[in-house]
Amino acid sequence: MTSSPDQSRFSNIRAQAKILDGEDGLHHLRGEFHIPTKEDIKRKTLQQEPQQQDHIDPTQVDHTTSCTYMCGNSLGLQPKRTATRINQYLQTWSTQGVQGHFKPLDDSPLPTWLDADARAAKLMAPIVGADESEVAVMQTLTANLHLLMSALYHPDPKGKHKIILEAKAFPSDHFAVLSQIRHHGLNPDTSMVTIESPYSDDALITTYDIQSVISKHASDTALILLPGIQYYTGQLFDIPTITAFAHKHEITIIWDLAHAVGNVPLHLHDWDVDAAAWCTYKYLNGGPGCIGGMFINSRKSLVTTAITDEEPERGYGNRLSGWWGNDKAIRFQMATKFHPVKGAAGFQLSNPSILDITSLSASLEVFELAGGVQPLREKSLKLTAFLEQCLSILSEDAKKLFRIITPSDPSQRGAQLSLLLAADNILNSVMKHLEENGVIVDERQPNVIRVAPAPLYNSFADCVTFAEVFESALLAVQK
Repeated sequence: MTSSPDQSRFSNIRAQAKILDGEDGLHHLRGEFHIPTKEDIKRKTLQQEPQQQDHIDPTQVDHTTSCTYMCGNSLGLQPKRTATRINQYLQTWSTQGVQGHFKPLDDSPLPTWLDADARAAKLMAPIVGADESEVAVMQTLTANLHLLMSALYHPDPKGKHKIILEAKAFPSDHFAVLSQIRHHGLNPDTSMVTIESPYSDDALITTYDIQSVISKHASDTALILLPGIQYYTGQLFDIPTITAFAHKHEITIIWDLAHAVGNVPLHLHDWDVDAAAWCTYKYLNGGPGCIGGMFINSRKSLVTTAITDEEPERGYGNRLSGWWGNDKAIRFQMATKFHPVKGAAGFQLSNPSILDITSLSASLEVFELAGGVQPLREKSLKLTAFLEQCLSILSEDAKKLFRIITPSDPSQRGAQLSLLLAADNILNSVMKHLEENGVIVDERQPNVIRVAPAPLYNSFADCVTFAEVFESALLAVQK
């Protein structure tokens, strides 16, 4: 690793990290994950070819030391049990064929494929603070947002028709809102309202900012879409307060929890959230592009008619429908009258990818080992605060080149610090230096580095290593 000018500044804080890691009751969970080595992240093949080894300078490649991976806000690491569970799924498929849908195997921990989505929902429910009937593991994040908006956004051009979202919403959310408005024949110029702070240069939005916009547009707003945690700044929004304020003005609110789920404690049922959607490949470690999740409040998904009714369509709220949302008891009767499963499961479309669900459920088993999100949040608060402490001891020359734009109040952030670089055109050089020295973090053009110490597998020592390499990267671009 490239040395910073004065390594002695880090000796005390590295000793402190060693003590904190020794006291960490969740430190053993790190062993549940595959953490790439420094050799791994330099490699350009799946495995190192023997004939290539002669061309590698052994002083430049570390074959045993783990890299410093602080990028769980973009893609979580792979749990070691994932391969085991997927192999069990593949064995079921290869030996049972179509019987895997219905036939449980005595020596397999996996549910039948018919029940895989229900088991995943059961594992997911405590992570989002919901009854399992309010949770469905299905589709992907933006698809689920569209499904929710199709059910909950009913604009009246002469009445409530606007959608409120943040000005710096993740592009996919922005695109979804634009397309929903246009789908209803409305104009985004008059039916979309964006929130931005008139006071913050760092794109931070206070609860007061949000409430002010809601109040101003309450009479003609039909829907609000906000993130639980803002992806760029790492700001954690006050979900219960904002939800209650929206309801006070008779406005439905949907939350995008991509960066919040598995990161911070959520109590969607108790907060009376209307609906929410999330991905599972960040803090939930489901794997790239893995299946998404949805919450819909039980009061929004009532099914009031019996299956035997002649016109069951009158007994539930409208939604885009598919056969996997049909009541499981009659699903395979192939009837053409749709009668949804009660709760979120009634919003499902096609049968879900069992490969995806198997991968996700493997990671959710690790959350069970951790005792849920609350113990992880307690460690996360300490980790993120310690990372901030590590950054505070950097040299003055280094500190001139960045500042933290994530809120300093721990209750207003998750497991992420966003670092805004002060100089233009140095992001690529800094990121290259970090990677060359075994540090993997996330960037957002043009000048933000997002660092996320995930409590399931990151250590306090990781925070020190990042700070050391980050300082040397900043000093290198000054030369």
